[in-house]
Amino acid sequence: MMKLSIEIEQTKTPRAKVAADKLGFGKYFADHMFTLEYEAGAWKNPKITPYGPIAMEPGASVFHYGQAMFEGMKAFRGQSGKIHLFRPEFHAQRMAKGAERLCMPSIPQDIFLEAIQALVKLDESWIPQEKGASLYLRPTLMGTESFLGVRPSEKYLFFIITSPVGAYYSEGFNPVKIWIEEDTIRAAPGGLGAIKAAANYAASLQASTQAKKKSYSQVLWLDAAHRKYVEEVGTMNVFFRIGNEVITPALDGSILAGATRSCVLQILKSWNIPVVERKISIDEIAKAHQDGTLKEIFGSGTAAVISSVGELSNDKVQMLINDGKVGELTQKLHNEISDIQYGIKPDVHNWVKILN
Repeated sequence: MMKLSIEIEQTKTPRAKVAADKLGFGKYFADHMFTLEYEAGAWKNPKITPYGPIAMEPGASVFHYGQAMFEGMKAFRGQSGKIHLFRPEFHAQRMAKGAERLCMPSIPQDIFLEAIQALVKLDESWIPQEKGASLYLRPTLMGTESFLGVRPSEKYLFFIITSPVGAYYSEGFNPVKIWIEEDTIRAAPGGLGAIKAAANYAASLQASTQAKKKSYSQVLWLDAAHRKYVEEVGTMNVFFRIGNEVITPALDGSILAGATRSCVLQILKSWNIPVVERKISIDEIAKAHQDGTLKEIFGSGTAAVISSVGELSNDKVQMLINDGKVGELTQKLHNEISDIQYGIKPDVHNWVKILN
C-alpha cells in the first residue's frame, strides 16, 4: 500500500458555517481541498490547501476535449460521534473504471482512500451533527496538459472538495415530480452513460432546465434507440414497485451503476422482496398505473439517498403515484440506509468505514 506524504497548509481564514436547515445542496464549501498531480507516468505533489481557485492554462485539455469525471460520496456524523464514510471503496473502484474509459490514469485505491480520510479529518468540524445532513465529497479528475489536438492528455489533476449538505431536493423527502423526456437523450450504448463523465451532465442540462420550468424536479431518461425503455433519472437510478415485485432497469452500458442502487438491491433481497433488473418500457409502467398495480416509484442516489416519486408525466401521459404520498417500501428503504449511514443500525453489509 502506497503511503502519501501529504503537504498540509491550513487556512488562516476559516469560512463561516451555516445551520443544517439552511444548507440545501452544494451551495457551501468547507475550508480545505486536496490536490494531486499526474505527469510523466506518476502521481506526485499531494497537498491539502485552503479551498480556492485552481490555476490552469487556457489550452488545458479539459477545456477543449472534455477529459473530466468525478465521484460523489458522503461522510456522516455517526451516532457515536465518529466519522462514517459510506462505501468509499465502491467509489474508488468506480472512478478507476471511469478513468480507464476516458483514457485517464486511474487513482490507486489506497491513494484515493488516504486522500479522502486526510481531508475529511482536517475538516471534521464541517460534518453536520443533524441526521439528514452530511458532508458531501466530490473527488474529480481532469486533463490539464496545454495543447490543441485530439488525443489524451499527458498531465492530470485529481482534486477533492467537500460541501456540507442537507436535502438534495427542495421538497426534502416529500415525493418529487419527474418529467418523462422523449425528445433528447442523455447517453447511448457504447457511450459514456455508465461512468460519471462531466459530459453526461452537460448533455442533460437542457432537458432538466426545461423540466424545471414546468415545475418538475428532474427528468426520466429513455433509451436512445427507441425512446421507449426507461434508463435513469438525471440524478438517481429508478425503481418501480409493480404488484409484489420491484423492477429496476438493467445496467446495459448507458446507466450509471449507483452505489445506493446496489444497496437497495442487496437490502430487498435480504428482505425476501422479489427484485428484478431488466428492461422496462414507459408503456408497461403506464399500463401498470392504469390497472392499479403500480404501487410505488422511487429513486436512489448518493445525493438524495432514497427519493419518493409522486408524479411521472409529460405531454402524453400523467401518472400520479400512490396519491402523491411516500410509499411504504420507499420509506422503509430510506430509514434502513440512513440508519446504517449514521450508525443507528449495525452495518451488517460492511458499507461504512469508521474513522477514529
